[in-house]
Amino acid sequence: MTRDAIAVTGLGMVTAGGIGAPATWQSLLTGMSTAATDPQLAGLRQDFSCRVPGFDPQELLGKRLAWRLDRATQMALVAAREAVADARLDPGAWTAPRVAVVMGVGTGSFQHYEREFGHLGSGRPDKVSALALPRSVPNMVAGELALDLGAQGPNFVVSTACASGTTALGLARDLLRSHSCDIAIAGGAESMCFRVPAACFAQMGALSRRRHDPAHASRPFDRDRDGFVLGEGSAVLVLERAAHARARHAPARALLAGYGASCDAHHFTAPAPDGRGLAQAVRSALDDAGMGPQDIDHLNAHGTSTPHNDAAEDRAFRTVFPRPAPVTALKSVLGHAVGGAGAIEAAATVLALEHQIIPPTANYDTPDPAMDLDVVHKAPRPTRMSAALSTSSGFGGQNAALILTSA
Repeated sequence: MTRDAIAVTGLGMVTAGGIGAPATWQSLLTGMSTAATDPQLAGLRQDFSCRVPGFDPQELLGKRLAWRLDRATQMALVAAREAVADARLDPGAWTAPRVAVVMGVGTGSFQHYEREFGHLGSGRPDKVSALALPRSVPNMVAGELALDLGAQGPNFVVSTACASGTTALGLARDLLRSHSCDIAIAGGAESMCFRVPAACFAQMGALSRRRHDPAHASRPFDRDRDGFVLGEGSAVLVLERAAHARARHAPARALLAGYGASCDAHHFTAPAPDGRGLAQAVRSALDDAGMGPQDIDHLNAHGTSTPHNDAAEDRAFRTVFPRPAPVTALKSVLGHAVGGAGAIEAAATVLALEHQIIPPTANYDTPDPAMDLDVVHKAPRPTRMSAALSTSSGFGGQNAALILTSA
């Protein structure tokens, strides 16, 4: 495999911070959580979430297309269209078989399960929608993006739980390095703001119990953290070999310099307490980028705000880095978008490198004395950065890490 430099030439975002990358970035800079009581979760123990504001799929995609797709795929299409336009690409003019789509999805769609299972449970199988399968099977996110954009190259979805979006970007990078494609449209998408996942995560004890104060519920690395807030969203990045981007006079927004992945092989949901799996993924990313720990200027943490994950991530960082770089954890603002989270955070890392500003972690009020991290909070921090690390972890012991550098 050749060691081509991989450029990020476009990005698109749909998050609880807003529709479009600029809106999300401005929301992140406020350092204020988007969590609020969610009427669709009324009656559940955790009845709040971080929803995308003002998302009207019919207006954005047209009535017929919006009707066919589930919510996560709708958001992915909007993000992908933004990313392709940002990259100055014309789908009508590109060489379609050389354009790949790689998306990360954690679960597939829960949006319609309750209704469809209700039809079966009430003895009315004839009422089950014929669209239930194509709306919900995970591969359709990538399939619908390809259909919408006319991308005929390698096309697949990867699922590594909450690391899915990060894994998708790493594997898209590998496709480009192997010259299996010239352009890769890659990222992640998910919506967890539905009753089934809300009930499941609550039963597992993974969600914050601060229903009386949703805006202060997610507090990564804080002493009083008690779980995450359900979120939704999508981020899509356009990746190209740097030489390919230069040949078409497309500026690079950043370079994807390193990728690493690992598995804890410790527990089916809990991370290895010593953070060894994540530390291994970070070391692999550093080796892949030809860098040392001293070269990383910023850490964009997985930071779920659960007691065990944050502690394990802290240990992983302190294992790899003699003195960890400034940390931010953006789920505190946007909620946890599961399969979309890693891609959203990678896109935010690109923006941080471009603007030379680290967005703050929301609700970091009382440092955990067991940790020793420089958590950016209260206000954005202007910082000279050349390289940043974005990390993700998920059920099954999945870990993934990306190193992004200034172009």
